[in-house]
Amino acid sequence: MIQQILIIAVCVGTPLFILWLTYKYSFLSKIGCMIIAYIIGCLIGLSGLIEPTDEVRSLQTTIASATIPFAIPLMLFSSNVKSWASLAPSFVKSLIFGVLGCIAAVFLGFYLFGLENPERFSAIGGMLIGKYTGGDANLASLKIALDVDDLTYLQVNTYSILVSALYLIFVIVFGQRVLNVILPRFAAKNADNKRDSSVEPTLENHDGELFYGLFRRDNMPHLFRALGLTVLIVAVGAGIALLCPKEMFQAVFILVISLLSVLASLHRKVRNTLRTFELGTYFILVFSMAVASQVNVDMFRNIDLTFFWYTMLVTLGALFVHVLLSAIFRVDTDTTLTTSISLICSPPFVPVISSALKNKTIIGPGIAVGLIGYASGTYIGFTVSKVLLYSFC
Repeated sequence: MIQQILIIAVCVGTPLFILWLTYKYSFLSKIGCMIIAYIIGCLIGLSGLIEPTDEVRSLQTTIASATIPFAIPLMLFSSNVKSWASLAPSFVKSLIFGVLGCIAAVFLGFYLFGLENPERFSAIGGMLIGKYTGGDANLASLKIALDVDDLTYLQVNTYSILVSALYLIFVIVFGQRVLNVILPRFAAKNADNKRDSSVEPTLENHDGELFYGLFRRDNMPHLFRALGLTVLIVAVGAGIALLCPKEMFQAVFILVISLLSVLASLHRKVRNTLRTFELGTYFILVFSMAVASQVNVDMFRNIDLTFFWYTMLVTLGALFVHVLLSAIFRVDTDTTLTTSISLICSPPFVPVISSALKNKTIIGPGIAVGLIGYASGTYIGFTVSKVLLYSFC
């Protein structure tokens, strides 16, 4: 019980402390609240303060799963949907580049690591593509479709989670700065071909208000109404998703709440509600603490190095090819990183990268990219797995 109380206190209370720190100290605001959250969360996990038991891990997963559905509507309420039309071509190109990068990396990894056991590693390659384009639902589908044993499935899931976590931290801390050297900077325009000031919200621009004005008394009624609308949207999304097959729940749930949130943003009163994006950021920080605190020393023990390096190569190789194609076809940094995270880490992580990049315009298109991955990942993974096996034979 003490461990559970400690986790809840860490996940709920630490983000408030982080927001206070970034308000109080300007040099921390330049680092960014998201980076600080992941650093603190990882340090807490590695310190051994939290025991990595099944009960503890279940609570951390529950907190993480519960916060994202609330963050997505709150961060989408202030969206300028008209500006998304100008982003569509770049996101479509980036989606194609991301999938091609993942396929190329799987082929390279197979011929480097899998020739001694082609049947097993072709299945692993297919599952990695499913995982990195459609998440856990596609991974589970491919386990059945490719007749993969439980041990291999567990290893694919475990190593991909570990590598994805490391990848996410890298992108949050260094991604934008590194890729801005190679790729164009993000510069969205609205329908009138003029600069849209809403595309570059700076979370640290709090105008002298503690926690960006989240807890000012005159803001509270508006935020409570927005939170009430969010609860309604989440409830409707969950209800509709429960009517679908279990393996489709996640995809349908994210799709419905995203669609309803976008429709709500078309109403001027909803769109003009102050601080909804910042309130959504708080939920993202809670999510980040729950995810980062799961990192522990045990994750780095008893690793099948060949399998792990294959997974690492697929992740980094996919990013390399993605960035290379983006550089050739001039796709900007924020679009490339958002698409990559949406595919590799799944759509719920799009608000996380949005907060890290300080760019809320990418949330809607980024989630859409991930949903396309949900729809196609199983088919792409199955096809690639069979091509790998038959090409070797």
